[in-house]
Amino acid sequence: MQGLADRSIRASRKLNWYVERFCVALLMLLVLDVWLGVMVRYVLPVSWTFTEELARYLMIWMALLAVSSGISHREHIGMLVIFERFPPPVRKWLAVVFDLVALGFFALIAVEGVGFVERGFSRYTMINEIPKAYPFLGVPMAATLACIQLALVAVHDFFAKDGVTAAERVEV
Repeated sequence: MQGLADRSIRASRKLNWYVERFCVALLMLLVLDVWLGVMVRYVLPVSWTFTEELARYLMIWMALLAVSSGISHREHIGMLVIFERFPPPVRKWLAVVFDLVALGFFALIAVEGVGFVERGFSRYTMINEIPKAYPFLGVPMAATLACIQLALVAVHDFFAKDGVTAAERVEV
């Protein structure tokens, strides 16, 4: 069973490697976009209005996708004060319960997010009049990634010999 735990956490870290690089790329685009927005407003004699709207959506996408990265490293919000007071066998089951609750929450967001995206094709952004479905697509994508990461980390925590804390020591 330790092999299953190791494979699970390695898959989680590999997926997280891609998500982190994508978030960095979004951050680079965000910085360039904000810089361009400042230049357009104060220096360049052009009236590009897309920069503010693009910055908003890039930031939202980046923040949403980063949630799965926090889950991969067990750095998401948790009740550690309560959690750390229990012995390791109880922590294992408590972690599973927390993961199942979070999995249900993110699965609901993913399902509802798809409907949100579908409705977004009939609504348009204020400045550039592109369908809002494209910015909204980040919600179900991020929730689905969070579900995958929760499942992988939960499998690891349940089947690892030393339980929940072992994920911190595993490298890809």
